[in-house]
Amino acid sequence: MTVKELNKTEYGSFYQPYIDICGEGKLLEELIASLNATSSFFLEIPIDKIDYRYESGKWTIKELLQHLIDSERIFTYRALRFARNDKTDLKGYDHNNYVPESISNRRDYSELIEEYKTVRQASIFLYKSFTEKMLLNNGKANNITISVRAIGFIMVGHCKHHCQVINERYL
Repeated sequence: MTVKELNKTEYGSFYQPYIDICGEGKLLEELIASLNATSSFFLEIPIDKIDYRYESGKWTIKELLQHLIDSERIFTYRALRFARNDKTDLKGYDHNNYVPESISNRRDYSELIEEYKTVRQASIFLYKSFTEKMLLNNGKANNITISVRAIGFIMVGHCKHHCQVINERYL
């Protein structure tokens, strides 16, 4: 399944920018390519930039990386529930509240990168386990109907989006 096969009814309009920047490969290929590109990107950031904020109140690069990790975990949890045909309406989360609680600025940068890689690898294995039928399942999270396959592409686009932000505003 490729991103072009998604219907707009499979995700909320909030996610459109993430869908728009996905590659044109199959979902698993894009998840793997995103893992490699995102890991390489964060490894190439100069160490003197990882605690930088381009503006007061904005996240550091460490905090952005932790945001990717936290969001991926939440997205895959949703994907698992919906793939298993769980019809429970899931609550949303406020990613802005997660950052200060993460204490990511106190963490070792290389460990954050390894954690990101491990979480994405787990996501890849999860998506490998899904059948075509499971990928088409959907559920409701944060009052938005979303399919399992859309969640996968959103994870790809979410990483690309934040790498672009870092390139434009931090480096």
